[in-house]
Amino acid sequence: MVFFVLSAASPLTVVAGVVTTGYAVTGITGLPVAFLVIGAILALFCVGYVSMARHVANAGAFYTYIARGLGRRTGVAGAWIALVAYNVLQVALYGAIGAAATPLLQDWFGLPVAWWMVALAAWLIVAVLGLQHVDVSGRVLAVLLVAEVAVIVVFSVADLAHPAGGTVSLDALDPSALAAPGVGAILALGVLGFVGFEGAVVYSEEARDPQRTVRIASYVAVGVIAGLYTFSSWAMSVATGPGQIVAQSQEHSTELIFQLAGTHLGATVVGIGRVLFVTSVLAAMISFHNTTARYVFALGRERVLPEIFSRTSARTGSPQLGSLVQSVIGLVVIVIYAAAGLDPVVQLFFWGGTTGGLGVLLLIATTAIAVVAFFMRNRTGETAWRRLVAPIIAAVALLIVLGLALANFATLLGVEPSSPLRWGIPCAYLAIALLALIKENR
Repeated sequence: MVFFVLSAASPLTVVAGVVTTGYAVTGITGLPVAFLVIGAILALFCVGYVSMARHVANAGAFYTYIARGLGRRTGVAGAWIALVAYNVLQVALYGAIGAAATPLLQDWFGLPVAWWMVALAAWLIVAVLGLQHVDVSGRVLAVLLVAEVAVIVVFSVADLAHPAGGTVSLDALDPSALAAPGVGAILALGVLGFVGFEGAVVYSEEARDPQRTVRIASYVAVGVIAGLYTFSSWAMSVATGPGQIVAQSQEHSTELIFQLAGTHLGATVVGIGRVLFVTSVLAAMISFHNTTARYVFALGRERVLPEIFSRTSARTGSPQLGSLVQSVIGLVVIVIYAAAGLDPVVQLFFWGGTTGGLGVLLLIATTAIAVVAFFMRNRTGETAWRRLVAPIIAAVALLIVLGLALANFATLLGVEPSSPLRWGIPCAYLAIALLALIKENR
């Protein structure tokens, strides 16, 4: 379960992409502190979240929690937002893996492969694994994730061993570094780096001991993610110097982590890192695919979707039809983008990832409110800290972060404030929720 959750977070993709983007876009050097702040907020969220999991074992995750706390109609609205958000996140990664792998194939083998050809190969792997027992995908993710985390740690240690100016600076860890106008965008980007941590409860029905497993997996995931991102983002600032991390991120973007590693560790190690960057994206795709398939299964069982989606494979126990639907959606998106000649990085991965991340943030904030509402009606023997204090603090903090994300959404997308995408995407989620509510009222 931990491997599924951490793979969805895609640590190497975040370190190479979100960290450098955060430095470059906001100009704030306090990104390591931002990861600690977001980690603390999500840890508080997990207190109520996993406490409620002891009383709700259901693969519907956000749908189930929102429905139990705020009513079925609100839960259905959340379910449709979840389906859209997770589908967008999963298919967006096809653009990332295509763009990341094609230069390697060209440099190493002289193969001028189009991005969509790599995306189709990845699609086939994900589609096949999605039909297997959850343990099969878990073993694959375990191997990929361990290698991925090892590369991040090695690169970060190398950065610390070669500090700019010969001195290891702690400036990026100073909380006062967050006191800047762009703090809203950097906190929102920090949340995007944690997307996927909430997925542990999706597998609660397949765990041998769901209450214990969900609790441990959730806390371990948040702790590991926060620690890894804080450490790596600080180490990068040490290697460039705190005064140069923003300029270096703006100049090299996602290549910065590999540029620094190339200077310290040599081309061979960097090559390994680039390969693991590709497998990092593949691991995230597998994880999101499995999560989305289980959402479809749970919604079929609750009759939100046709009941046929609630059927599982007699051989593997996996939600087979939900997996097949997810595979069809991915294939259609790849074909459309390839035929239209659209940019796989900006128009698929970057816009899609930010859109999906906003949807998940909206769901987490709503779930935090639902947890409070649930425990106000059902005491269930939980302590006041677990059922009220921590959930209320988490709900307020998440609503603030959501507001900051919406206020800085144009910055997060990398578009002008006048762009239709700036309000079009948030309004699309609102429209989905309203349509779901109207449908449920009939």
